[in-house]
Amino acid sequence: MLRRPAALLRFSITARNLWSLFRFAPNLASCTTLQLSASSTAGYRTRTRFRAMSTSVNSTPVNEKDEQVFQDLKLLNAVNDRYGGVIVEVREAMDSALFGSVLRASIAQWRHQGKKGVWIKLPIQHVNLVEAAVKEGFWFHHAEPNYLMLCYWIPEGTHTLPANASHRIGISAFVVNEKREVLVVQESTGRFQGTGVWKFPTGVVNEGEDICAAAVREVKEETAVDTKFIEILAFRQIHKALFDKSDIFFLCLLEPLSSEVQKQETEIEAAKWMPFEEYKAQPFVQKHELLKDIVDICLAKKDGNYSGFSPVPTTSAFSDEKNFMYFNTTDLNGQ
Repeated sequence: MLRRPAALLRFSITARNLWSLFRFAPNLASCTTLQLSASSTAGYRTRTRFRAMSTSVNSTPVNEKDEQVFQDLKLLNAVNDRYGGVIVEVREAMDSALFGSVLRASIAQWRHQGKKGVWIKLPIQHVNLVEAAVKEGFWFHHAEPNYLMLCYWIPEGTHTLPANASHRIGISAFVVNEKREVLVVQESTGRFQGTGVWKFPTGVVNEGEDICAAAVREVKEETAVDTKFIEILAFRQIHKALFDKSDIFFLCLLEPLSSEVQKQETEIEAAKWMPFEEYKAQPFVQKHELLKDIVDICLAKKDGNYSGFSPVPTTSAFSDEKNFMYFNTTDLNGQ
């Protein structure tokens, strides 16, 4: 087998012929340093430097010298994740054809390095690169207001990449005063619009928000009533809800700290204090099993025959910051 050192070369090639060069000489992907530069007349070009190393016409096992060359590559900037993959965050504008070529070369390097999952975070201003990534086999993982996350699996077989967030978290607030009146609202939008149904204040937990804080916030937003979170009384889980995601819904007990009610103008048609027995007697409540269960739980709590889950500040192996664990503190403390 003929072998000879490759000469040290410097030349510029366009995005159009970059991958053709890699296909013609497979080992080039293992011995190149790519740097992107912009030209006002010629667009993006790739400056390729070939380092001196042994090559052959046929593929041969990569030796330690070749491995060192791989470590010197400067293709797409990437950081290693904890699971044997890499994460790429595109920060600069790039021609889509050039991006596709550099992406193919980068995948070749990551494959050689034994990497598994590849994550590419594309800010919204670089949306022109989406098609090039999809053509290379990437798929959409999730989207946020300012970026799109794509992913790719290098090994053969089924991927083990984690799925996108699968659940939405909601709360329902049971706020009852000393007169045994419950705080209720009628919604001006959504499925209850125009039905005349009175219901507990409800809402969705925001990203980075604790359940107990979300319950207090939703009550304040919908009714202007200040409250103190007491317990989680119960929760239910359903599937194939909004956007086909699962939904976990927490029934929360809150103590009112104020009494004056002022409805939210954008989403609430009416808000008031209502005798609990009147709320319970609504045909809509009597018709649905879930709502009847909620009524029974709330009554049992008011009568002192039920203990829910209180928020207890704690830390975990994931973070030293305080977070909440919810459990039955009454029975645990022997009260």
